[in-house]
Amino acid sequence: MNRAIIAAVAVVALLGSAYVLTRGTHPTSADRGAPAGEAAATVPVPPSDPARSTSTSSETPTNASAPSSAETAAMTPAARTGTPFPAPQAAAGMPDLDPKEAVGCKSAPIVMEVFSDYQCPACKVLYTTTNRLLMDNYVSTGKVYLIHRDFPLPMHAHSKIAAQYSRAASQFGKLEPVADALFQNQEKWEQNGDVDGAVAAVLSSSDMTKVRALVKAATVDAAIENDNALGQTYRVNQTPTTLFHSQRQTFPYAGVMSWDILKQFLDQLLTQK
Repeated sequence: MNRAIIAAVAVVALLGSAYVLTRGTHPTSADRGAPAGEAAATVPVPPSDPARSTSTSSETPTNASAPSSAETAAMTPAARTGTPFPAPQAAAGMPDLDPKEAVGCKSAPIVMEVFSDYQCPACKVLYTTTNRLLMDNYVSTGKVYLIHRDFPLPMHAHSKIAAQYSRAASQFGKLEPVADALFQNQEKWEQNGDVDGAVAAVLSSSDMTKVRALVKAATVDAAIENDNALGQTYRVNQTPTTLFHSQRQTFPYAGVMSWDILKQFLDQLLTQK
């Protein structure tokens, strides 16, 4: 147990040293405590960085109550510990898990849930940089099971419809090309609202017919709402937010994590016993 506590503290120190904030994040707390009876291990919430974030008070969710930068810096790990997380389950038993929205081996020692918004610029950064290396080095090698969670924010006019198109495409194995198209062309469709056009550029006409039918029938809406509700239970209120589940502990991280820090963090988790 002492070794586990020491390892957890080392992980926290490592993560606290290198937050990367980008335009589109909403710096509000997503911390959790460890499950009851286990060592608490929380990840510090980064203070707002006006030079690198364009979030405004009108963009912040109404249910969020973010501490000031000074308050965040002064908070101890114990003070940042919130309502205890439920103990992470095996990947096969994750709540409301749609396997079409996950990649990797279900028995991987680390499960990552990424709550993401297709119109969030920071989510695009995470997807196009860090997560690609994650796929090559940890997901494809059976070390990480990666779960996408739809968390469209209300201040983004087109993020809900983007989630609907993505979720519809995932139902017949087209999640990756659609997600890639949405993130790569984010600046274009967020201006003109043409999510359909962005998706149609990477799918066949027959696939688009199926996607449009699912979206029109609202078939996928319940799954998106399930992800949103799950995020609320985790107190997710900014995107991207990643939850790392390992050894019956959960580590939340709000914002974009650089590849070097993510790699060190995952390697640290993999060595815990």
